[in-house]
Parts: sequence; structure tokens; C-alpha cells
Amino acid sequence: MTRVFSGVKPTGHLTLGNYLGAMRRWAAVDQHRSDALFCVVDLHALTVDHDPARVRRLSRQAASLLLAAGLDPELCTVFVQSHVDEHARLSYVLECVATDGEMRRMIQYKEKAARERERGGSVRLSLLTYPVLMAADILAYGTDEVPVGDDQTQHVELARDLAVRFNQRYGHTFVVPRATGPAVAARVMNLQDPTSKMGKSEDTGPGIVYLLDEPDVVRKKVMRAVTDSGRDVVYDREERAGLANLLEILAACTGGDPAELAGGYDSYGALKKDTAEAVVETLRPVRERHKELCADPGYVEGVLEDGAGKARAMARPTVDAAYRGIGLLPPAGGSR
Repeated sequence: MTRVFSGVKPTGHLTLGNYLGAMRRWAAVDQHRSDALFCVVDLHALTVDHDPARVRRLSRQAASLLLAAGLDPELCTVFVQSHVDEHARLSYVLECVATDGEMRRMIQYKEKAARERERGGSVRLSLLTYPVLMAADILAYGTDEVPVGDDQTQHVELARDLAVRFNQRYGHTFVVPRATGPAVAARVMNLQDPTSKMGKSEDTGPGIVYLLDEPDVVRKKVMRAVTDSGRDVVYDREERAGLANLLEILAACTGGDPAELAGGYDSYGALKKDTAEAVVETLRPVRERHKELCADPGYVEGVLEDGAGKARAMARPTVDAAYRGIGLLPPAGGSR
């Protein structure tokens, strides 16, 4: 069976973009057709300044939302990254295979480092090396497919490169993964800045719809979305980015085609109203299930404990093989 791995980073509240671009597909498709693992990648949240209590709180919330979105622990493995030591173990080994140049070419590092330099500061070393940790997340499980948004495909390509390089130098150890993603709404954009991704790391902003926003808040944000200077409703991602974003969101919520949907509207207001209601109805079952899970925290903790155990058992043989392959001496008695 195909092995699938993906995760969410608890650096902010999960958004409509996370749901339409990834989580919904994980629940509707990936967990049913594959041996799937879904992870709250909390170690990645430490690459920037953070409040430890907030990271813990957001990690619990992210795990609950993964389950609320429809992930079934009977069908897939749901766990927290830091609960499985193999991620950190393999990350260092892969750092010994990666190059400085590869790390510095990563787009997110270049952008964040440049912004920090403009403020007279510097970024943490972990921000430079975290793509290797992401590769370890993927490669530890013999992953075949990584369902990600298009902004993360560069990191999956790095994982592929490291897997091939390791296999060539030290013997075949890793499966070479590939990135997969949905055709529509793979990258939901900010409602107030349709040239930027709707990112969860931004704590506030009228352009970001959070999964736990109340319906009236969702409606207000969508109705205030930036559109374009024209008056006709057409689907053109390059020239009419604001309209295209709304049409893609509506298409993702209703199962339609953005270009075909555009033909059914003669005003921005009608499009915004229908998009707002579609988003509210799409998120309603997630919010309701999340409320139920918050009333039963023991269930979520049990899912994460069981998931970590399953993940550990899957990852350890591959990571142990990587240790042997690269030249590390096995511990006495064969146990670590």
C-alpha cells in the first residue's frame, strides 16, 4: 500500500487554506487509499521566536482539528513529531548529507532571513536547517507521497535529492518520495492581499479565515475581500487575482470549476455572498466536531499516544538502517 506522510506546523491557528489545500483531502482521500501518517510538526515551530506555552496550546489544537477534519485513527496514524525521537535522530544524519548551498537556496529561508536582516537582526540556525528535518520527517517512514501545497514542493524536492544521494553513497535505505496536491485551491490566498498565501503564522488580519472563526466573522471577512478594478466577473489568476481567489475558494467548497462558476455571476457582491456561505457550510462540521473533542481531551491524548507508538515502530527500522549505513556503531545489545 502507498505510504503517505504530511503534517501541520503549530505556529498559528489553522486556516481555511490549510483545510482546503490539504486537510480535507487527507480525510476524504489519503487515509482511505493509503497507509497514511499525519503529524503535528511541533519541532518546526521552534525555528522562530515563540512562546512555549502557546506552542503547546496550538499543538493540542492542531491535533484536535486534524481529527475534527475527519482523520480517523482507525484508518491513519495521527501523532506529534516531538513524541517520536526518530525525527531528530535522522535529521542530524541527513545534515551530514545535505550541503550549505542547498539550504541557503530554500525560498522560505531566503525571504525570512532577508526580512530579519532589514530589521538589523538574524535568524536562528534551525531556520536554515529545518528543511533537512522536514526531509527526515518524510524519509523516516518510507514515504511514497507527500500531499502538500505548491509552496512546499521545493522541500519535497530536497527530500528526494537527499534520499537519492544517501542511497548512492551508503546503500539503498530510503524510498524516494514525490509531492502530490489537489488541482483546485492548492494555495488559498489572503483575502486582503491575493498575491500572498493565507498563512496561519499571522495572528490577526481580516484576510485570514481561521477554521474556528464564528460564521458571522467568516462572512464579514469574505464580504470585505479585495477584488479588482474591473466590473465583470471573470476567472484570470494573473490579471484578476482577487476574483480568482474567491472563485477558487468557491469551487473548492462546492466542487465546481472556477472558470465555469464565473459565468454565473454578474456582480462581485453576489459572488462574495455565495462564497461566504459556502465557506461557512464547509467549516461547520469541523467546528462542531472540534467542540466535541475539546469536551473529551482524554480521547485526543489517547489518539496521540497510540499514534506516536505506531509511528515509532514504523520509523525506527529505517532510521537504524541509516545509522548503520552512514557508519555509526550500533549500541551493545542492539537496543538504543
